[in-house]
Amino acid sequence: MRRISEKTKILYLIFLIVFVLIVGFLWLDYIGFINLAKITGTYYKEEAPSVLEAKDDEPSLIEREEFEKEKQKYLERVEELDKREMQIIENEKAIEARREKLDEIKSGLDLEKKRLEAEKKRYAGYMRNVRDLAQKIESMRPEEAVEIMVKWEEPLIIDVLRQMDANAEEEGRTSITSYLISLMPREKASRIMYLMTQL
Repeated sequence: MRRISEKTKILYLIFLIVFVLIVGFLWLDYIGFINLAKITGTYYKEEAPSVLEAKDDEPSLIEREEFEKEKQKYLERVEELDKREMQIIENEKAIEARREKLDEIKSGLDLEKKRLEAEKKRYAGYMRNVRDLAQKIESMRPEEAVEIMVKWEEPLIIDVLRQMDANAEEEGRTSITSYLISLMPREKASRIMYLMTQL
């Protein structure tokens, strides 16, 4: 077997070292640790790129105008959206105010309903009392009845007299209310007569 000379070995080693250095530099450039293009660019000046291929070239006037138009459209759109948002917020506030007003009206109506129901119950009880009093007054002697009635409040006297008229009409007999009024003191009688025509 032929032996390799020392010179050949050295030559192979030099080639191996150069190969490893080239591969190493390429690897460092690939991972971004060094920039071979920048390093080699200082030694070898590249030709200026053509106008069509230049990446850093300023945009043309038409492109700038189109960009400004798009920018203006974008700004107008943003402004329009801001106005719509403000309008929506105002509408929501108005709706909320109306809802609060409706809630107030509803609570007021509920209170009024309760008040009317209480008034209705009270009126039903009052009318029951009026009917009972009318029957009792009719069953008494007129003089005694008048003696009791003049002590009542005027609206109650009027309601009892009217109930007595209604009872007499229902039973088909003559009412004694005019006779009872005639037995009352003159001032009281005239006041009752006046109020019966007014109420």
